[in-house]
Amino acid sequence: MDKNLIISKNKTIKEAMEVINLNKHKCVVIANKNKKFLGTLSDGDIRNALLNNFELSSKINKIYNSKAKFVYEKDSSIQNLRKIFLNKNYDIVPIVNNKKQIIDVAYWGKIFNEEKQKKDKIDVPVIIMAGGFGTRMQPFTHILPKPLIPINNKPTIEHIMQKFILQGISRFIITINHKAQIMKAFFKEIKNNYKLNYIEEKKPLGTAGALKLLEKKINKDFFVINCDTIINTDYKEILDFHKKNKNSITIIASAKEYTIPYGICKTGKFGKLKSLVEKPKINFLANSGGYIVKPNVLKIIPKNKKFDFTELIIIAKKRKFKIGVFLINDNNWLDVGQWSEYKKTIDLLKNAN
Repeated sequence: MDKNLIISKNKTIKEAMEVINLNKHKCVVIANKNKKFLGTLSDGDIRNALLNNFELSSKINKIYNSKAKFVYEKDSSIQNLRKIFLNKNYDIVPIVNNKKQIIDVAYWGKIFNEEKQKKDKIDVPVIIMAGGFGTRMQPFTHILPKPLIPINNKPTIEHIMQKFILQGISRFIITINHKAQIMKAFFKEIKNNYKLNYIEEKKPLGTAGALKLLEKKINKDFFVINCDTIINTDYKEILDFHKKNKNSITIIASAKEYTIPYGICKTGKFGKLKSLVEKPKINFLANSGGYIVKPNVLKIIPKNKKFDFTELIIIAKKRKFKIGVFLINDNNWLDVGQWSEYKKTIDLLKNAN
């Protein structure tokens, strides 16, 4: 049995996220030291906890599902397990003995001898915002547009698109401005099995301004992603979350923990020291640069004006548009828009291959 399928209830949320990311089943079984079944913890449970002000350092003992489905060993025939997976669409099913001790954990690949297939294609377009100058990536961007900077012999934009293509998305719209002809020439030379269109900015319009040109031309919710953001996640799950919550904008965010590398002084009146905290940790949700947007949001974007996505979110919130946040594991988000992260990404993707 995979050791990454069972953890203790005393683990932290951060530790649980790391285990779930390793086992690839979006879920983990909770057990005591005698392997007695206590419940399960899914990535959805973690997402809800973090959105309700739990921290990455919080214990999972208050957030796991103690009423999760399990089967006794006597009922764990392949036929019965297949029926459970097909009818309930579970990610994992713990198998226990008569003392409720875990003896095995069933998952789709083990029961069907194959990887779980997506039931539905994602029939939505993806807008890749690629019109910027890429100033943080100079001097490369003096020669190449940022989306074409290579990562392990493949341009960044191809890595981004590949994550969507693997999940059945076949329509892309790319905003272009800086070195636009080089971008067009690149895609003209490669064979592809997807539909590609461009939005040409006559002047730089920021990370959201060019979306105005899609108003009345697009009639379904769509993904928006920055050209320096690689997200490796289940896009169908994000789309379902977006629709279920009836969001106008869904922000794809990453849960991060940062250790301040100094002792922090907390003071009272007249500079009197109240306490000294050595290298405190802070938790926050970082905007990954990926979104799902409803077409009606486009009406609040000004015409022919530089306009960033942060401004769009602020105005949308003031106008009472519903905005949601979908959390992903920090390991599933790669930001290649600056040199330090670009170098890390090269190593990460090399090791993944």
